[in-house]
Amino acid sequence: MSDKDDNVFRFALERDGLHRQLGGGIPKGTIMILTGKDGTGKSAISQRFVYGFLRHELKCTVISTELTTKGFIDQMESLNYSVKEDLMSRRLAFVPVFPLLGQARKRGDFLGRLIQSPQLFSADVIVIDTFSALIKYDIDEDRAFEALSFFKKLCGQSKTFILTFDTEDLSDRVLAPFRSVSDIFIELKKEVMESSVEHLMYVTRFGTAQAPVSNAIGFRIEPTAGFIVDITMVS
Repeated sequence: MSDKDDNVFRFALERDGLHRQLGGGIPKGTIMILTGKDGTGKSAISQRFVYGFLRHELKCTVISTELTTKGFIDQMESLNYSVKEDLMSRRLAFVPVFPLLGQARKRGDFLGRLIQSPQLFSADVIVIDTFSALIKYDIDEDRAFEALSFFKKLCGQSKTFILTFDTEDLSDRVLAPFRSVSDIFIELKKEVMESSVEHLMYVTRFGTAQAPVSNAIGFRIEPTAGFIVDITMVS
């Protein structure tokens, strides 16, 4: 049976076991939100999800605020997540937003332009990293609900969204609607433990999981190895 015939989108890679910590898969029609300060691993984790989805023959679109296409390919290669063939076959679409718009320009009304670009949402999974950087110039509570209504409509077509938020970009008041409507909400933190910096994923919400989900997952990112679940930390 194809992954698309299941109720979840699979992302398993035996080399890290992340899928076992997160219930075996991401339910279709899900809004997943990853929050954290700069350097907590939001991009690396979203890239890990993308690579896993691709290996299960799902189509993905990645909208990036920071990377050029070459930068994205190089970064994925550095984690041993090669996506060149996926890009060539169009199973993966990469959209480098800031290089196209120009770094110096404010990204006013990005939300409006996003909603008016239906070709970006033909994939099974759409990742926007970092979503908060794209909307911080034109977001308020009303616009937040407008965006969520749009995403929820597409979720009804079995699309799944992964949105990353830098918690320093938006106020708690603006972030609150996204938090309350999300199906999966994960907070990423760096913590000092015994004189070393450790990375942690706190899973504060995970709806309709098919298997048990860990509340806290320790991890590290290593060159050539990618995402690694750290079993010596919290589980």
